[in-house]
Amino acid sequence: MPDTSPPSESPRRYLITGAASGIGQSVAELAADSGASLTLIDVDQASLGTVAASVRDRATVVKTVVADLADPRVPETVVATAVTAMGGIDALISNAGMAPRSSLLDLTVGAFDLSVAVNTRATWLLGKAAHPWLSRSEGAVVATASITGHQPTTPIGAYATAKAGLLMLVKQMALEWGPDGIRCCTVSPGPTITGMTAGLFNDDNDPTQRAMRKFRESHLPLRKLGRAEEVARAVLFLASPAASQITGVDLLVDGGLSLALMSAAGGWRPSKEDPTD
Repeated sequence: MPDTSPPSESPRRYLITGAASGIGQSVAELAADSGASLTLIDVDQASLGTVAASVRDRATVVKTVVADLADPRVPETVVATAVTAMGGIDALISNAGMAPRSSLLDLTVGAFDLSVAVNTRATWLLGKAAHPWLSRSEGAVVATASITGHQPTTPIGAYATAKAGLLMLVKQMALEWGPDGIRCCTVSPGPTITGMTAGLFNDDNDPTQRAMRKFRESHLPLRKLGRAEEVARAVLFLASPAASQITGVDLLVDGGLSLALMSAAGGWRPSKEDPTD
């Protein structure tokens, strides 16, 4: 009988943006454990160098590129550098993001455009530049979206809008590029401890942050905030041959937050007048 089990070998050549911290760093560290080749992209040179040094002894190739993906000229250059360093690309992990904090009334055009440029447009331009190489390897694009792409969130309306756009963009990429052998998916983390949440709930020694963390966890069915490595595992699954028949999906990694909307609003309690079956 033919072997119908899914392939187990992970992609060997990863281009990872936002690799200097948080989810991107965790993806790089887990991928390095399998001996993968890595091209790591971030705007933070010092932190990127630290991450690269931590994985260099486990990965086959480690190439770093300090670059600002808000510049539309950067993605093509980044992809060319990755191809030169690794000989191709098996998985594009588009993880870089930023979240300006502002109400819509106070939000500036510049901040809105920057949020869209980094959180949405960069994935399209990276995917477009990487398309020939991903088609050749029958590779994958996995982008980090957010639960805020599903639910409006104050005071990060520009971020929520950009992530909602990213969700549709990646579905469009999956539809158009599927015939070329390229799979395109997203992951949507819920509250997750990363560099972007510093000052909110990361520090257990800060009473205010500790209280905020307890409050956030009380609304999650799993009663715990996510960790970057938990999201990274979902990213690597979608990027791997084990997900070879999966494309165009958004995988929620939110501790069940998306299930708890009605509970947070008080649930449903029937009155005496409610009909019963």
